[in-house]
Amino acid sequence: MDEPIDPALSTGPLLLIALGAVLLLLFLIIKVRLHAFVALVLVSFLTAIATRIPTAEIADTLTEGLGTTLGSVALLVGFGAMIGRLLETSGGAQVLADTLLRKFREDRAPLALGLAALLFGFPIFFDAGLVVFLPLVFTVARRMGGSLLRFGLPVAAAFSVMHAFVPPHPGPVAAAELIGAELGLVLLFGLIVALPTWFLGGYLFGIWTGQRIHVPVPDLLGEEEKVEEDTAIASEPPSLGTVLAVLLLPLLLIFLNTGLSTLGGEGVVQEDNDLVKALILVGETPIALLITVIAAMYLLGWRRRRPGDEVQEVAESAIGPVASIILITGAGGMFGAVLRAGGIGEALASSLEDIGLPVIVAAFVIAVALRVAQGSATVALTTTGGLIAPVVESTEGLTDPDLALIVVAIAGGSIVLSHFNDSGFWLVGKFFGMDERTTLRTWTVMETLLGSIGFAFAFVLSQIF
Repeated sequence: MDEPIDPALSTGPLLLIALGAVLLLLFLIIKVRLHAFVALVLVSFLTAIATRIPTAEIADTLTEGLGTTLGSVALLVGFGAMIGRLLETSGGAQVLADTLLRKFREDRAPLALGLAALLFGFPIFFDAGLVVFLPLVFTVARRMGGSLLRFGLPVAAAFSVMHAFVPPHPGPVAAAELIGAELGLVLLFGLIVALPTWFLGGYLFGIWTGQRIHVPVPDLLGEEEKVEEDTAIASEPPSLGTVLAVLLLPLLLIFLNTGLSTLGGEGVVQEDNDLVKALILVGETPIALLITVIAAMYLLGWRRRRPGDEVQEVAESAIGPVASIILITGAGGMFGAVLRAGGIGEALASSLEDIGLPVIVAAFVIAVALRVAQGSATVALTTTGGLIAPVVESTEGLTDPDLALIVVAIAGGSIVLSHFNDSGFWLVGKFFGMDERTTLRTWTVMETLLGSIGFAFAFVLSQIF
């Protein structure tokens, strides 16, 4: 049902309906405090009626849009959350961070902490990763002295860029699915953009800010003890090699798939070869993450003589927190399907063509507007993906790298200008012991830098590839 039906309305009314749909969505989420999943479904239904999609087609359009997105997103987000939880509860974060601190000089402690956070930011969500690292950040900051920002901001920035730019986090996965981008390329370009973006906008900014704004390490002993208890760090943590193996396995498998597919398209390897087919199959993102989940259960649980029930409980505990995110991303797919079927996508595409705004720039601008208005990076990514997907389908000449970089641009826009309506704003501010004004001067400025720098890199790369 995502083939557009002949529009019953002209371009002007269709664009007004699209604007009204977004404004209604923001009103329901921000003012009415309606859950984003319910709001997206309701607005999708009302948009279908407003665009005069035939009554007999509305239900199928809604359910097929939801199901198509959930078919891939649920697997990726669910497996990614399980991997992150298994690493989190095994003590792997402490192992990796301690190793990096030993390898780097003391004056490079912020760099070591940031690199550790980047590695663990691949499977672990922003809030969980920050909470896991807080005791370590506080301990190092007390030992080294100086402002907490010098150590805390590079860590917070690392989890932020990985959560926004890199699959299997739900935002980039959903956006990639909605616009039809290849996840392997999104992962590749996401990493290419995220690493220098973090260094410039997170690490260097954190060092610079820490020299100008002194934030003492807060006295959160009770909370620190609770954090350590909640993370269930094992008394015998895994080795560094085991931790790195779990982190690198899905990356290697996914890159193997992308590399062999590219070489096959160029005729360098024979894609009909059974071995090549098998390697491409295990490198498909859902299969790669499935293999990694099983490997993580063995390496971090069963091999270390952890009871099967305990390993199962840890994996299951990861599903609850992401269930809402999975539903929201699925509803975003429903919204995109309605926009396509009602002809809004083609109307928006023709309008962008008339004003000469490139698709990648339009995607970033829309994501920024949605981020500032409602706060959630995931909702901004998902909604922008739904809005821009019909534009992408109607724009000729877009290559696979173009599609992947559009996803990266959307991700950049989704983290700009974090403020009072963003849970991350309060999480960082309160844990770091900062008032609202200081949080705006530090966290909000850093997030805006990260999003803007990330978009700049994506735009430059889109001119090259």
